[in-house]
Amino acid sequence: MSAIMETIAKPVAANEEAQSAKARVAAVPVAPVTRNAARGRAQWRALLLAILPPVLGVLFLVLVWQIISLKNSGIPSPAVTLKAAAELFAHPFYSNGPNDQGIGWNVLASLERVGMGFGMAALIGIPLGFMIGRFKFLSGMFNPIISLLKPVSPLAWLPIGLLVFKAADPAAIWAIFICSIWPMIINTAIGVQRVPQDYMNVARVLNLSEWKIITKILLPSVLPYMLTGVRLAIGTAWLVIVAAEMLTGGVGIGFWVWDEWNNLNVAHIIIAIVVIGVVGLILEQLLVWLAKAFTYEDVKS
Repeated sequence: MSAIMETIAKPVAANEEAQSAKARVAAVPVAPVTRNAARGRAQWRALLLAILPPVLGVLFLVLVWQIISLKNSGIPSPAVTLKAAAELFAHPFYSNGPNDQGIGWNVLASLERVGMGFGMAALIGIPLGFMIGRFKFLSGMFNPIISLLKPVSPLAWLPIGLLVFKAADPAAIWAIFICSIWPMIINTAIGVQRVPQDYMNVARVLNLSEWKIITKILLPSVLPYMLTGVRLAIGTAWLVIVAAEMLTGGVGIGFWVWDEWNNLNVAHIIIAIVVIGVVGLILEQLLVWLAKAFTYEDVKS
């Protein structure tokens, strides 16, 4: 009887051992491959979701543009505009006199004006925002002035600039300055006012000087607010310079748009709109990158 049981048990045990060996062999490579495949699919899906919506948005815009151009003969089609852009960007830095220059020179002239006006606004607006946020007396003194002047269109200041400076370039820079300064003052002041009171109490207990309070306590806390104000200001400045150059003339992307309108070259106007948007986007993204870099360094330290 025991011999019979052994004879029956041996094939069963051998079969179970063979199945478990197969399972072990199959399980070893499958798990990593499955995980890698799932990770690869997730990465491709994330990449597709990052790329597909913007591409569809651009295609939708081009489709609407094409339909409008078919309904209105005065609007050039995307194909015609693309051909004009290829010819335009083939020589972006040509110069045939002060009123006939390539689009590259016009963009650089506008960026130069924006840089000068924006830089002066930062030099004045950020320290002033610190003082307004730090001292209640200055806050009460300047808040009514800021509330009164902030809603005024920057272009309303352009005649004042022409009257004072007697030239188009300084007047345009003045318009950039006056429109850029308010976001920097307001955001910096709000950042200073939102510094936790515990930090200021510790500074008072340690008898820190005003310079150390600013550099060691206020500046690290205010930096995100300050950079947000800078980012808002650069976007507004780039918007204003186009309109200011249309009114003042000379070299610049705004003047170039107005000149192309006088020549009834609508394709070049559309190209200029795209260029203005791309340059504004690049400026804003650079400041976003700068803000993230400074914030990261601040957290790291």
